[in-house]
Amino acid sequence: MIDDDVIMGEGVKIYNPEQVNIFGCVIGDRSFIGPFVEITRGVVIGPDCKVESHSFLCTDVTLENNVFIGHGVMFTNDLYPRTDRHVIYLPVKVGAYASIGSNATIVAGIDIGEHAVVGAGSVVTKDVPKFSIVAGNPAKVLREFASLKELKAYFHKKQETAVE
Repeated sequence: MIDDDVIMGEGVKIYNPEQVNIFGCVIGDRSFIGPFVEITRGVVIGPDCKVESHSFLCTDVTLENNVFIGHGVMFTNDLYPRTDRHVIYLPVKVGAYASIGSNATIVAGIDIGEHAVVGAGSVVTKDVPKFSIVAGNPAKVLREFASLKELKAYFHKKQETAVE
């Protein structure tokens, strides 16, 4: 179900519109939303993002441009959910070109820096620096880079090694 109050940019691709729940959010130009995704009110997705299947983006999540969200990624927006009070929304911001691996959980109130990489299955409880790789439960910084050039060189070298 896609609510009437969703603002969609040009060229947005929703893989199976009948298999999503999308309410009161903004989805930027050329972004892709996979099946079985739920996006709640107040979420902002920038242009050229990719949100894979079975992911949940809750109120006050912002994805800047070119963010990749793997399968089954869960965002939270309340550190201490309880039945005796209303949700206390804590925003989450994911910086441009960041990638979040499948089945990661992103806890309320954090920022993930631009070009950061979050490993699959990680539980992110603290801010993630830009140009870094984090993984684990709780996620820890495994590697930090001084620049985008350094980060790209690292991944290029890893890809060459994997092919050999």
